[in-house]
Amino acid sequence: MEALLKLFGGTLNSITSKCMVLLVTLLIFRVFLFPDFDGIEWRNLVYHSPSTSSFEFGIREFRFLVVPQLVWGLNNQKIAFARACLTARMLNRTLLMPSFSASLFYKEVDLLQPISFDKVFQFEKFNALCSGFVRLGRYSDVLNRTRVLEMTKGSGRKWTLERDLSQLKEYSKGSYDDYEVIEILGKNPFLWHDHWPLKDYAKVFECLVLIDEFRNEAERVVSRIREVGNNESMEPQQDRSSFQPLPYVAVHMRIEIDWIIHCKKLEQRLNTNQICSSKKEIVERVRNIVIGLKKTPIVVYLAVADKLLNDSSILEDWREGILPYEKKKLGVEGIYNKYPYLIQSAIDYEVCLQADIFVGNSFSTFSSLIVLERTHKMIKTSVESECGTDVRWPSYAYNIQGESNGAMRWITNMSESSLQTISYGTDRIYDCKGHI
Repeated sequence: MEALLKLFGGTLNSITSKCMVLLVTLLIFRVFLFPDFDGIEWRNLVYHSPSTSSFEFGIREFRFLVVPQLVWGLNNQKIAFARACLTARMLNRTLLMPSFSASLFYKEVDLLQPISFDKVFQFEKFNALCSGFVRLGRYSDVLNRTRVLEMTKGSGRKWTLERDLSQLKEYSKGSYDDYEVIEILGKNPFLWHDHWPLKDYAKVFECLVLIDEFRNEAERVVSRIREVGNNESMEPQQDRSSFQPLPYVAVHMRIEIDWIIHCKKLEQRLNTNQICSSKKEIVERVRNIVIGLKKTPIVVYLAVADKLLNDSSILEDWREGILPYEKKKLGVEGIYNKYPYLIQSAIDYEVCLQADIFVGNSFSTFSSLIVLERTHKMIKTSVESECGTDVRWPSYAYNIQGESNGAMRWITNMSESSLQTISYGTDRIYDCKGHI
């Protein structure tokens, strides 16, 4: 102790000296008693308030938002999820992990079959990829479950975009902001008003990664598609070890019963004939795309809801060199049949997303989100021209006629101020040369 006093040049009567001696003594004891206590652990002892890390990025970890269960098809649910995330972001809150719906029964609540977000998508991966932008939390993170503020979303014609935005701003400050949890009551988030640009949605979708089980199933389907293409294209004597996988075209073939009923009504309401497409029209427009590629044979994977299909001829009338396959002919029915509708759709989505060429319908949410993600990936590669013939991830809309009576080239306009065109579809799509 005397040596320490001499070192600091003071006496025990000095308060400052006493403090310094005590601190040094504690450090010496730490070295001898906890030799493995390294610098990283020492930094972890520095005090941070609970919201420090999230405040740095603008998203608080200990203020939460709860939303109703997500319903309808997978991609409507993904839009609802993104809208809930962006609503939480606006309120500077963490979104408590919502439930998806495994089935399509959205009117009968008892039949909704809720499925937790982390049973479909990777929870930790989402937060890592979207760090600083939006954040998901678990219900176990909530400290006081009795202190919940209920927030009712307005409805009807009187509930305007402006009123909705005003409500969100009101609940982001003052006494409302003191509540640990805000729970939004009312309609499905898919139907909420949209206040965010398309690029914000693209960021959320980019963070959605299927859990390994479903990703592996999708890879099995993709591998099978490429395998049948290689088998059809090679002569028996060719060296298979040096053969490169053939590209494949994925077609979201919307000719199911439910779609035909929906699209006919939509055409009447919008006074257009560019929504529904017959099997014959789809085949012709896809064929004309493939002819332009001058690469045959080529496998065409038909993504279709088999149980709702009332046409057994979808594999007929394709020209020579085009090899059409659906789940049954491909031998992957067993993969899909293991899972509920939501997961089947998620697997098909991944298969279409990975395709060398994708062809869909511009009024389909499934097709629109795939084109959005493919456009986003294309932009990230810094392509010089989106019109080039060798551009990766090209997409087409078969319901709109393009060059040489083929499908129209389709690129998402990432400068859109909302998700309107993707939520409800359009026949005025953005191609590599501009709007049509």
